[in-house]
Amino acid sequence: MKMFGKEEVKVFLKEKGIPFRWVEHKAVYTIEEMEELGLEKMEETAKNLFLRDQKGKNHFLVVIRADKQANLKELGEKLGGVRLSFASEERLEKYLGLKKGAVTPLGILNDTACAVKVFLDRDFLEKEEIGVHPNDNTADLMQIIKEHGNSLEVLSFA
Repeated sequence: MKMFGKEEVKVFLKEKGIPFRWVEHKAVYTIEEMEELGLEKMEETAKNLFLRDQKGKNHFLVVIRADKQANLKELGEKLGGVRLSFASEERLEKYLGLKKGAVTPLGILNDTACAVKVFLDRDFLEKEEIGVHPNDNTADLMQIIKEHGNSLEVLSFA
């Protein structure tokens, strides 16, 4: 299986003709650490949550604005009454080929089974550019997810 690390993602975006801005920075593991870097406006930066259902059979990637909170109980209700929790580092590695602190919607490129369901904050649809690893245009990001074969839904988050 071809794994998409940061250099492979850069090549992929170039091959697809997707404009992006690449910013190298020290490793950060929280939104608070990201804020300290002062790279982006908070409403344009994505917070990425990798979740699983109670039985561990379904996995979800929730991409919301960094200044918002995801209510896992409400999201679980929208998904048919499932109880959600954060997936383990082992599951993150297995399904998205990512390490803790490096969760990104582009991790779905490593999800060869297209098992992870993606949920995108509706507010990103109004933005020309959002901050993910790497920065990308929202519409292009949505197209990448759909073309790859993962399910994608756009939801409103408070």
